Amino acid sequence: MSRVTIDDIEAAQARFADTDVVQSTPVQRSRSLSEQCGAEVVLKMEHLQRTGSFKPRGAYNAVSRLVEAEPSVDRVVAASAGNHAQGVALAATAAGIDATIVMPESAPGAKIEATRSYGAEVVLHGAVFAEAMAHARTLVDDPHTRFVHAFDDPDVVAGQGTIGLEVLDSAPAVDTVLVPVGGGGLAGGVAAAIKARSPAVRVIGVQTEGASTLSESLAAGELVTREEPDTIADGIATGGMSELTFELLDAHLDDVVVVSDDDVASAILLLLERAKQMVEGAGATAAAALLNDAIVDDLDLAEETVVPLLCGGNIDVTTLKEVVTHALVDRQQLIELSVRIDDTPGTMGEIATLIGAERANIRTVRHERSHPDLPVGDADLVFEVETNGPAHVDRVLSAVREAGYAVEWTTEM
Repeated sequence: MSRVTIDDIEAAQARFADTDVVQSTPVQRSRSLSEQCGAEVVLKMEHLQRTGSFKPRGAYNAVSRLVEAEPSVDRVVAASAGNHAQGVALAATAAGIDATIVMPESAPGAKIEATRSYGAEVVLHGAVFAEAMAHARTLVDDPHTRFVHAFDDPDVVAGQGTIGLEVLDSAPAVDTVLVPVGGGGLAGGVAAAIKARSPAVRVIGVQTEGASTLSESLAAGELVTREEPDTIADGIATGGMSELTFELLDAHLDDVVVVSDDDVASAILLLLERAKQMVEGAGATAAAALLNDAIVDDLDLAEETVVPLLCGGNIDVTTLKEVVTHALVDRQQLIELSVRIDDTPGTMGEIATLIGAERANIRTVRHERSHPDLPVGDADLVFEVETNGPAHVDRVLSAVREAGYAVEWTTEM
């Protein structure tokens, strides 16, 4: 079994000094997250990396080493849900060779177009990552083509591990590092780097409930996979790890925690509103752990200096809209009201005036006249309303009820 050592990671960091493909990304204190969890939270802004994620680190290290060792190689093939695709495309273009990337048909459109823009041929195949991976393997069909795995490659893992060195250099007071885990290349490399340099620093892996293969594998003592992982953090929806990354995580990771998709959605919105940083689901997964009080308590993070890795910012606009809508509903800043009325002219305008007088904004309204329990001549008016939160909702409901209307607050949007 090939292991990844600190020497490998330091060699990758030295290799990056000769290129602009990989950049050293900054850190930034988050006042909002610090207040939320009682720790000193310093964000590692890896979503500001070229291509919008950490992936060029591993891809460039692997592709450049491959070209050095085998000059006859003129094409690389990879499978990816999006971010590794862009990293390999960029690295291959920098090395002067071709790249073919297989992506699942469900991959976000923004990531597909970005991969093409970096010079790669994109092939869409399969509903999930595992199917894209299987197809990509069949395309390595001549002696001058090589496969670049997203995480089952020591050179890729070593490249990702350079983030750990940067964290220690830029946040020397760090006590705990939170790292998202998908295939394990990022977490395995970062943990190996940090434990070699500063063994006392804790490294905690973070997964989502719909893709929690690491905690399941550690509990079973062997690799556990999921054929169809289900999470909004598509960048870590790999369905499992490799023997290489599982070995690294088992050896170096201090703990693993699991967050919900709701936690991730809340983290995306908080980072957008408070830190002014737009990240994708995988990019917000580590920060999401800090919004979960039970996790913060279990890990005893209070008073520590904690660095969550924001590992990617390539969020699809449609996904962003869904996440923001979900978070607003959860905060009661976007609600649905159903008002029973006599279906007569002017009634809708009267109710709209009542809602507007409370400074709430009506986004949409529709008539419902076909419910089987509606009396003849009655209708339900269903309003989608923007509010400032729970207290504002109460004022709107009171105003409508005091005017004599039966109103129900529903949660379906």
